[in-house]
Amino acid sequence: MPHPSSKLQQIGLLWFLALGLSAVLVGAGRRWPDPLTLASGPIWALLLLPPLAMALWLLGGWSVSPAGQGGQSEAPTQEQQR
Repeated sequence: MPHPSSKLQQIGLLWFLALGLSAVLVGAGRRWPDPLTLASGPIWALLLLPPLAMALWLLGGWSVSPAGQGGQSEAPTQEQQR
């Protein structure tokens, strides 16, 4: 198990990098010569593709129990103990 302080250091580093990227993007936005025109296609792609990719990734990691097992645990339930 990782030490809690090393986990905090990792989180702090990630937060610091995200803050730096945000500052760079804000600076680039202030120096951009022309306002960007909104196009609905790329906006919908940016909104929908990451959640869909994550859903596919999660579904790919699931496994189905073999027939007959029913996905039940080995531990007896309260009803079986009576």
